[in-house]
Amino acid sequence: MIFVTLGSQKFQFNRLLKEVDTLIAEGIIKEEVFAQIGYSDYKPINFEFKDFLDRNEFATKMQKSDIVITHGGTGAIIGAVKKGKKVIAVPRLAKYGEHVDDHQIQLIKQFDNLEIIEPCYECVNLDRAYLSCVDKKYCTYVSNTTNIINNIDRFLQEEKLQ
Repeated sequence: MIFVTLGSQKFQFNRLLKEVDTLIAEGIIKEEVFAQIGYSDYKPINFEFKDFLDRNEFATKMQKSDIVITHGGTGAIIGAVKKGKKVIAVPRLAKYGEHVDDHQIQLIKQFDNLEIIEPCYECVNLDRAYLSCVDKKYCTYVSNTTNIINNIDRFLQEEKLQ
């Protein structure tokens, strides 16, 4: 299953939903698709959707999915890769009224440099990103949180000794 999640910010991402609809209609995407469409006003024709999911519904959809197609938000990307999902990340762009600026481009580039996601900088290239993602092996996400906490703890312990 493919899970499309567009986050909970008050911006639409109609472009992405329309492209997924098109790829299903053209037979490029053949598997089941479900989307959390957020504040988008485009209502998909070829796949099931809901505006917002509660935590349990979200977790269930994430668990069932093999591929997650999402906007370029850090939380959405990290949440999916931590669960071992293949992620196609598409940036929301200001020129389409999808965000206030284009910072998601830079975020996606950083994740792409780590080789943990499939970037798709323009929705018209979603077909290529999808086909690439299906067979590609990605690097495993490694969190630095533990290292940071250990370094802070070590620093505090050294301060106590002084």
